[in-house]
Amino acid sequence: MPRWKALPEGLDPQIREFTGQLRRLVDRAGLSVAALADRTGYSKTSWERYLGGRLLAPKGAVLALAEVTGAHPHHLTTMWELAERAWSRAESRHDLTMEAVRVSQARAALDERPAPARAVTTTYAEPVREEPVRETPVRGGTVSPGARQPGRSPGSPPSRGRRRATLFLAGVTGALLVLGAVVFVPRLLDDNDTNRRAAPRSSASVRAAELPEGVRCAGADCAGEDPEAMGCGGELARTTDRAAVGTRLVEVRYSEVCGAAWARITRAGPGDTLTARAGGRTQRVTVEDTGDAYTRMLPVPGPGRTRACAEVGAGAKGCAGAKDAATARSSGEGAATDTGTDAAADTGTDAAAGASAGAG
Repeated sequence: MPRWKALPEGLDPQIREFTGQLRRLVDRAGLSVAALADRTGYSKTSWERYLGGRLLAPKGAVLALAEVTGAHPHHLTTMWELAERAWSRAESRHDLTMEAVRVSQARAALDERPAPARAVTTTYAEPVREEPVRETPVRGGTVSPGARQPGRSPGSPPSRGRRRATLFLAGVTGALLVLGAVVFVPRLLDDNDTNRRAAPRSSASVRAAELPEGVRCAGADCAGEDPEAMGCGGELARTTDRAAVGTRLVEVRYSEVCGAAWARITRAGPGDTLTARAGGRTQRVTVEDTGDAYTRMLPVPGPGRTRACAEVGAGAKGCAGAKDAATARSSGEGAATDTGTDAAADTGTDAAAGASAGAG
């Protein structure tokens, strides 16, 4: 039985080649996944995802693997950069696919609504064919009992003039309904498209019916939630900003489907703190065990709105992503370092960190 499972179908060739190289290095070193996790500082779950092609290994993990196996780090880093570009392209294609799915689902939901023109069925009465009145001339000027007298036949249909008026009114009503449908239905479609474009992505009421299977929140409903538990991580998330803090890697993770972002740190140590800020809100986590950790989610209208900062046990601090303007003016910091002003301004609540990379 082969040691490794087959890589996912449709995986980019550069990512497939890079993952295969990682597997060969692990095999050559005779390491199990558990032993690899112990020697590199990255969790077993993370390495299973990296070597299974489900998640691109961060650069820090690649360098750690090169050190453990004795591989040339420059060659491995070059392969990682090519795979990282391919992964970003795949994420962009996935975003376009999800947008197309949402549009098709919205249009399908709209098509299920009965259009006004279909709600009323107009039935036109067929003209009643009258039998000709046959008068049998008889002597004495009387009319035979079986002969019909014009205008006095019992049980006969309404007069021809009344039928014509009824048919005319029915025709006018049907024409008005058709005209109303022609005018109203396109306007209804345009209004729905406009509302979808104008509504913020954080509106859970609009997007609830459009979420993919497994995703349990969107927008404001994701505030303070675990991205992995809500189905917002993995393939539905991408890294928008990153920065190295000592040997750690700090990333801003963003999920367009969920309309939320969070911070992630890899190769963290006990006591490290990780903070995510966006729109005046803050989420903070304190790392308890060695491995990967991430904060809970913050609802954001789009990428580039979130800042992730880390303060590691050695005293080093660093940030990645958007910087609050007021903090930037007061501290004069760049996008990749943090002198502590952000930590002082933080009003978030500490929470224990998970050791899983599943959210990213």
